[in-house]
Amino acid sequence: MGNLFPILALAILSAMLMMTFVYLLGRRMNNYGIVDIAWSWGFSFLVVLYAIAADGLPLRDELLSACVVLWSGRLGWHLYRRVMGHHPEEDGRYRQLREEWGNRTDRLMFGFYQLQAAILVLLSVPYLIIASNPAPEIQALEWIGAVTVILAVLGEGIADAQLNRFKLNPENRGKTCRNGLWGYSRHPNYFFEWLVWMGVFVMAMASPLGWLAAISPLLILFFLLKKTGIPATEEQALRTKGDDYREYQRTTSAFIPWFRKDLP
Repeated sequence: MGNLFPILALAILSAMLMMTFVYLLGRRMNNYGIVDIAWSWGFSFLVVLYAIAADGLPLRDELLSACVVLWSGRLGWHLYRRVMGHHPEEDGRYRQLREEWGNRTDRLMFGFYQLQAAILVLLSVPYLIIASNPAPEIQALEWIGAVTVILAVLGEGIADAQLNRFKLNPENRGKTCRNGLWGYSRHPNYFFEWLVWMGVFVMAMASPLGWLAAISPLLILFFLLKKTGIPATEEQALRTKGDDYREYQRTTSAFIPWFRKDLP
């Protein structure tokens, strides 16, 4: 593990510098929502950094990098279209923070960006564990994990596409999407996002110290269920959709896709 610390230190420094640049850009644009784009694409940068710096099997590095870049690139592009599609209007979560923080917004937002850099590196630890695996061949768990990641990216992409198609119809303004996967989960995109991290965890379990990779799916699950994921998203949805969303909450699974409940 001691051999990994210098690489982690380099990753932390790189992530902090990246988020400082993005912070300055967001401040200049008056849109701090761009941090979501940078955070997503940051994983692609880190996995390439680990592949170069760690002494592992090149084929394994290529498999891991392909999985991460596929997920990170798709998610980042989806967020880019969403954030820039509404620019200069800022995402509701960041408008809410501006209201709460008032004239302290710029100062506190810088700390928030650096916190995102720290979380970015912490969540990327499984990548470094996989990239440092000394095994001379790719093992079955790694293939299973890679397939899980690919299927999860596909599911997340389908969920995002269904929601986008719903929002493009002006008649749906103020209404709740119940189409496709959204009829079985209020947040199918979050579920498949978590499944991506479970796939990476499975890949890491084929490596020494692979159990440490459990930190990523557990932390992601905590954020999605308790912090910046479902709670923040549903708070915003209740403000904009009201009773229609309350009914959606009563009838539809919050996270894991499941059959819809019928109201009396």
